[in-house]
Amino acid sequence: MALLAALALAVVAGWTAGASLDEPRTEVAAAVLRGEIVVVGGFLESGANSRRVDAYAAATDTWRRLPDLPVSVDHAAAASYRGRLVVVGGYGADRRPLRAAFLYDGTRWRRLPPPPAARAAAAAAATKDGRVYVVGGRDERGLAREMLVLDLRTLRWRAMPGPTPREHLAATAFRGRVVALGGRTAGYDTNVRAVEAFDQRRGRWQALPPLPAARGGTGAATIAGRIVSVGGEQPAGTIASVYALRVDAGRWERLDDLPTPRHGLGVVAHAGRVWALAGGPRPGLTVSGVVESLAVP
Repeated sequence: MALLAALALAVVAGWTAGASLDEPRTEVAAAVLRGEIVVVGGFLESGANSRRVDAYAAATDTWRRLPDLPVSVDHAAAASYRGRLVVVGGYGADRRPLRAAFLYDGTRWRRLPPPPAARAAAAAAATKDGRVYVVGGRDERGLAREMLVLDLRTLRWRAMPGPTPREHLAATAFRGRVVALGGRTAGYDTNVRAVEAFDQRRGRWQALPPLPAARGGTGAATIAGRIVSVGGEQPAGTIASVYALRVDAGRWERLDDLPTPRHGLGVVAHAGRVWALAGGPRPGLTVSGVVESLAVP
């Protein structure tokens, strides 16, 4: 019985592989929509960016194709709220940050009013009050200093103070706050450990315990009362370590390493698990269709 219990624990605690994404890519955006995980855009192996949108059903371990995004993008940001998926910015085919946003309602894409500024290599999170926050990234001038906020009730944007300027960061919502994790200021030798949370009531950012190790090109998700940080790249290679922040306790703990370390991946929480989808297995332009998930009790 003890052996069976140990084996069961190993299965629950370890990462599990799922069906691969049909078209491998990196620098994707991802969010959960109506019980599926949606992966948007990204770089192809050829170096071109993509309009493709795919949805993964965890219950059946299957993918299906959704309508293409109206434009091809890489390094876009995505978040979902009550059956609607919002995709913001990214780099377009001309390699410039896009000042554009799109909404998918489960049937078709439509163009939203343009945000106050262009964004690429940013991160997004939606809060329970129906707002999408786009943090970090780059605009036409360099590292963005303002956060872009979309009210999904009115479809109106506003600009607010952003976290410490950086790109290739991760974002997640935690108890009504938007949390920005990691990122970098230029190349992947400039990764940072910073973790900051935006207090909506006070309108300001507050520092949280920094990541145990710097990482850029990373993702994050909130699950089981913790913030989980997954993936990234650095000069030594892609990053395998996975950490979870217990915010109330103010400390990070290490979880099982990512079996296929990647950067530019999609990271979401769904069905009691953290999912890592697509991304580059080596620094720079490399692609994969890998899908791996970790149970977080």
